[in-house]
Amino acid sequence: MNAVNDTYHSLLARHDAMRLRRRLLSPAGTGRQGAEGAGETTGTAAAQQPYDGAADQRVITDHLELVTPFEDLIAHLYDAMFAHRPYLRRLFPESMEFQRKHLEAIFWYLIENLHDPDAVAATFTRLGRDHRKLGVRPAHYRAFEAALCEALRRTAGPRWSEGMERAWVRMLRFAVAAMVEGAEAALGEPAAWQATVTDHDLRRADLAVVRVRPHEPYPYRAGQFASVASPALPQAWRQYSVACAPRPDGELEFHVKLTGRGGVSEALVARTRVGDVLRLGPPGGTMTLDNEDAAHDLLLVAADTGWAAVKALLQELAAHRVAQRGVHLFLGVRHPSALYDTEAPAELRRRYPWLRVTQVIGEGPGPGEYGALADVVAGHGDWSRHLAFVSGPPDMAGPLVARLTAEGVPAPRVRHDPLPDRA
Repeated sequence: MNAVNDTYHSLLARHDAMRLRRRLLSPAGTGRQGAEGAGETTGTAAAQQPYDGAADQRVITDHLELVTPFEDLIAHLYDAMFAHRPYLRRLFPESMEFQRKHLEAIFWYLIENLHDPDAVAATFTRLGRDHRKLGVRPAHYRAFEAALCEALRRTAGPRWSEGMERAWVRMLRFAVAAMVEGAEAALGEPAAWQATVTDHDLRRADLAVVRVRPHEPYPYRAGQFASVASPALPQAWRQYSVACAPRPDGELEFHVKLTGRGGVSEALVARTRVGDVLRLGPPGGTMTLDNEDAAHDLLLVAADTGWAAVKALLQELAAHRVAQRGVHLFLGVRHPSALYDTEAPAELRRRYPWLRVTQVIGEGPGPGEYGALADVVAGHGDWSRHLAFVSGPPDMAGPLVARLTAEGVPAPRVRHDPLPDRA
């Protein structure tokens, strides 16, 4: 009976997705009519036209001061959506702080990248696949669009125009169409995986290494991350790199640092025990090794718990070693007290002569070199012929990514998944 129900709901979701896609690909309506779903026609001609994201980008940025900073816009958006459709509130965590920051980051990503629709579509296709775990249905996207338009008018005031609103609606519909496509393509896989905690190792008061065993095979690659939810906060999800290459027993490892009270990190560090069942969203991320990468020596840089993703990559390299490739690993922490899992890189260095390891300490006495991580890495030589993987907190990894590209490493050869700050 469960299999029959799953098939029925999959078909229903596919039907809803196709209907919404037709609506989204129709021309965006004008003013309030467009916000509530004008363009019920299939819009075949419009669907055949490529989206001119650059034109909408100019309109939106020319009048961005009317709706920024985004705090008020986002507050009005959620107020409107929950006022008109109170049942949607249950899809969100009790605290909306992280959700508001996440939506702000999405708005900025869209506005800054709208001139490149292919990149935006790829990003939001992945996001749509991931949002299945939240129970998002096509009707929820329509509710979001209506609430956004109401919030834009309320935030901008009398200077707002129908032309500005149409540009925002087209931008949103383009992103949502990609999300619907991503969700539909993933109907054959679980929306989320359940995983039982097999080990909870508190390495420091604020950091735990958590191992879990999914109840079904979890199809990820070394270097990718997963969204994780605790039963203590069932609607709150945070992204953590998987700290191991795929194993025969299917077990996964996460390195979780406590970054705030009342959030997922606290639940995983302080309130999780062996036997608890967590939920995992679909794997994501671009920090993976492909066959064509064998031509390059590798630069691996891990800051703080960014070591998790790099540890998985090193395990994969050790299992599938290409003899001619050299690997230089930089491990960066702000202070020696932040060091953890120190035996793993030491053991890898002893076993594999092709691996060079440099420890970087930002401040205070301790092992290794001292200084800003970006400065130390850059000071070790010319990395322009290497393939670089950078993982860690935004304030440590971001400057390094910028430094590497500025000093000649081609941007496509710098792989970095900028995971948001995780509460």
